[in-house]
Amino acid sequence: MSVRIVIGAQWGDEGKGKIVDLLSKDADYVIRYQGGANAGHTLKFDETSVVLHLVPSGIFHNNSKCVIGNGVVIDPTALVDEIESIEAMGVNLEERLFISETAHVILPYHKVLDQVKEKRRGKDAIGTTGRGIGPAYVSKVSRTGIRMIDLLDEETLRYKVESNLEDINASMKYIYQEEPLDADQITNEILEAVQTIAPYITNTSALLHEAIDSNKTLLLEGAQGSMLDIDHGTYPYVTSSSPTAGGACSGSGIPPTAVDHVMGITKAYCTRVGNGPFPTELDNNEGNNLRKKGSEFGATTGRPRRCGWIDLVALKYAIRINGINELTVTKMDVLDGFDEVKVCTDYQIGDEKTRIYPLDLSKVEKAEPVYKTLKGWATSTRECGNFEELPENATEYLNFLEDYLGVKVKILSTGPKRSETIMI
Repeated sequence: MSVRIVIGAQWGDEGKGKIVDLLSKDADYVIRYQGGANAGHTLKFDETSVVLHLVPSGIFHNNSKCVIGNGVVIDPTALVDEIESIEAMGVNLEERLFISETAHVILPYHKVLDQVKEKRRGKDAIGTTGRGIGPAYVSKVSRTGIRMIDLLDEETLRYKVESNLEDINASMKYIYQEEPLDADQITNEILEAVQTIAPYITNTSALLHEAIDSNKTLLLEGAQGSMLDIDHGTYPYVTSSSPTAGGACSGSGIPPTAVDHVMGITKAYCTRVGNGPFPTELDNNEGNNLRKKGSEFGATTGRPRRCGWIDLVALKYAIRINGINELTVTKMDVLDGFDEVKVCTDYQIGDEKTRIYPLDLSKVEKAEPVYKTLKGWATSTRECGNFEELPENATEYLNFLEDYLGVKVKILSTGPKRSETIMI
């Protein structure tokens, strides 16, 4: 038996989709454990690109069964669209896709609330995708949420939608000055999607415990990254769930004692979408060059990502809170051609120089990165088939990361294709 969690070790968008796809060929089960359709995992097969938002990346390996865990919030309409697009590619989902009956549902009113609240925040907006993720988790925590199992009983569904809209429509009218929402319209929209989704809804906790007892190989993937964790990230500029290793257990029902590998995924540089502190951000030609070379635009929203040099202070923090014991570095090729490559080794906060990531947001905002400058490399890493073929300076860069972080690099991605990968 092997249970591996794949963790985004930065602010998301680290290339987890490709890595999960690669690792899935050896996995019996691939489990998505948190987040919603606000995240996009991009896979590239030859010249075909596929973006998945809810279904685990392992769906394109016929030996893998894919589970959407209880920690995910599911937009039924978005899920139906995704199922249909996957089936259109000739992939059979029967007995391969399983949806937790206790996963919570994103209703149309969650999306409306998300958008009007962001609008109301003005300059203090968090930078959400407006897809209802946060409000759906609010409903879950306030115990007014609707779960996947509720979709299978029309009477229960109608009652819960109507009850929830009593409070929501009062807010829409008196606080946000927006039009009220119609319960019948919302319920009918959801019921239409249920026809496609219903066969996949099951007790996934029991399914996964049976798999563990049978010595199966499990691979867990999350959305976003550690620095967007609701508890451990740059609060309040975070997501509404726990992308960290602890969230993997609570979001799937798998006990932490079953986990033996935690793989952290980091880009060779840093990116961030939305608002919030980003100490190594480059608002200059170097940042624009990273964005252009790395095609740094959101898979879900198309928003340009903020870019900067790799932040080892934040990355070391992510390694500690997740228990990361193996590392993947993605987009190494984006650094090809830079004369110099910088890595942030410390923060200067006022008179204090530190390698400890501060949990006080005001300190993160004041942090000035202290850089170590390494020599760049002119040779393309995309052409390298193994570690020994890498340019000497690229090898020195990876060695520096390993020495600082105390974790070995196991996988190096030098491009978006499956073939552009070095297994170390």
